[in-house]
Amino acid sequence: MDLDIESVYGASRYDQRVTQAPSSISIVTAEEIRRFGYTSFADILRSVRGLYVTNDRNYTYLGIRGFDRPGDYNTRVLVLIDGHRLNDNVYDSGSIDRDAMLDVQLIDRVEVIRGPSSSVYGSSAFFGVINVVTKHGAQVGGVEVAQDVGSLNTYQTGVTYGNAFANGLDWLVSASHYASDGVAKLYYPEFDQNVSNDLRARDNGLARGLDDEAAEKFFTSMRLGGFTASAYYSERSKQVPTASFDAIFGDPDNTTLDKRGYIDLTWDGELGQGLQYRARGFYDRYTYAGKTPLDYALPGDPMDRVILRDATLGEWSGAELQLTGRFSDRYAFVVGSEYRANLRADQVSYDDVQPRRYHVDDQSSSAVLGAFAQVETTLRDDLRITTGLRYDRYSDGVGSSVNPRIAAIYNPTSRSALKLLYGEAFRAPNPYERYYFANVQQAQTALQPETIRTYELVYESYLSSRYHLNLSAYQYRIDGLITQTETDAGEPYYANVEAVRAHGVEVELEGKYGSGVHARASYILQRATDDTTGRELTSSPQQLAKLNLSVPIWMSAVFASVELQYHSNSRTLAGATSPDFLLTNLNVTSTTLWPSVEISAAINNVFNATPVYPAAEEHLQDTLRLNGRTYQGKFIVRF
Repeated sequence: MDLDIESVYGASRYDQRVTQAPSSISIVTAEEIRRFGYTSFADILRSVRGLYVTNDRNYTYLGIRGFDRPGDYNTRVLVLIDGHRLNDNVYDSGSIDRDAMLDVQLIDRVEVIRGPSSSVYGSSAFFGVINVVTKHGAQVGGVEVAQDVGSLNTYQTGVTYGNAFANGLDWLVSASHYASDGVAKLYYPEFDQNVSNDLRARDNGLARGLDDEAAEKFFTSMRLGGFTASAYYSERSKQVPTASFDAIFGDPDNTTLDKRGYIDLTWDGELGQGLQYRARGFYDRYTYAGKTPLDYALPGDPMDRVILRDATLGEWSGAELQLTGRFSDRYAFVVGSEYRANLRADQVSYDDVQPRRYHVDDQSSSAVLGAFAQVETTLRDDLRITTGLRYDRYSDGVGSSVNPRIAAIYNPTSRSALKLLYGEAFRAPNPYERYYFANVQQAQTALQPETIRTYELVYESYLSSRYHLNLSAYQYRIDGLITQTETDAGEPYYANVEAVRAHGVEVELEGKYGSGVHARASYILQRATDDTTGRELTSSPQQLAKLNLSVPIWMSAVFASVELQYHSNSRTLAGATSPDFLLTNLNVTSTTLWPSVEISAAINNVFNATPVYPAAEEHLQDTLRLNGRTYQGKFIVRF
């Protein structure tokens, strides 16, 4: 368990030691995922320094460096699976939960790369990049059957096969099914007719049996020599108990359905003299179907129940080509280009009556071409300068964007680094923001990309072979933030109306010991404000603190792991304050107690704390409460 200097791919699109990468980086390994009993990708990210995760009982949102916009579908972090872009082409959503992310048992490691990365990735790499690296078939080495059971009548069954064959072929294939009844009764005082004047209030504010969720996943990858082919499909349905978007409260037909899939072909090879190339071709598809029961009756009239249906279809394909290499021992470089054709970005919203009443009926297509270059220059054995630049051009009126990166990295020793970082990034307005409210926006100024500039100072050191210390301080400014606003008549639309300033400090100390003990502690102090009003951003806690501790409790065969997560209070849309809370999770696991069997048992939120997060504009509620104490168990049998 001695701690070696880790390598990262996602920071520069080639492998490098984290002490030489131009970013502040966290890596979560498969061993940590197993030890702490994480069952979803959101659980993994909750454990990472400086990240926080919120949920509105429909979708899950990621907060990073004091910025989290519930309802924006994670558009400002680029999510990759083995370097393949997961953000879709309609909402630009980087999924971090079951609506599109793959199962955690397929993950070899997660790379969290903080800071603007548009200089190599283009749009959406705004606050950072999260690259999920999947396991190879050889790491599975046969058949795995996994069964999860938990509170709220939750089950997940998965089957995985992986192997490496004599001819060099490495193959992995996996499928799973997840189902949960969710919380049987959820109380919302905003819909309690005894205390609320809202016309939708009923049933004493209780949403009964309306938290159901189900998901199916399929993933496969084949590797032979330098060729890799992978395919992924995800389908997830969820009931929405919060009556968001003016839905009838307590109606079981309020549901969402997301489907996400892709095919990826990648070829890695060498051209000689240390020059490597990577060529990638891909096809992606995303569909969404939402049902929102609405009451169109005037106040005092009998209910006029109508189902509003939203349907979205996104299809895109493209290609990437990059070259990496070295000019002697002093220069390392990566250059590349990317073309993405958005074949379809269709959005429809209509009342399900005869004849249909359409609110939105938009079909669009576009293309984006990007080119980038990054050079790492070794001035001395202990000093490197990394400079990068990317140009992106959009075909649909968004225009073009140029984004630089520069990093000075000083290595006082071979196991430490002092990094001075500067980067710029942009996020192009997506079709949902541009066209869903097109009838309103015709009279408004055309949306422009939002931009960010970040300055950061990072010190990290691998102290001896057991400890890893990370200190960082950052400051950023966002201009032209795309925000939902309203006309004088109360009709919503998106516009570039905000500027944001933020600064923060992060500290983390990690230790790994030969006895099997693994400990990690972090503390974050941050502040993000609206540059016009000076007010703190909503859903922006000033303090985050985390402690992870895993210890062997019986002959190095059974491990107990405890996790503490503190989340300070934060401002809500109504100007109130959501309370702070401390979550405690406990997991006990073993992989060697019985041959070919892995078992684990967990208690989440051991002390039944009350995690409360600010809600988004589409909710009548100002805050939303997540689950209390839950239990889960898991066993994996290998053949």
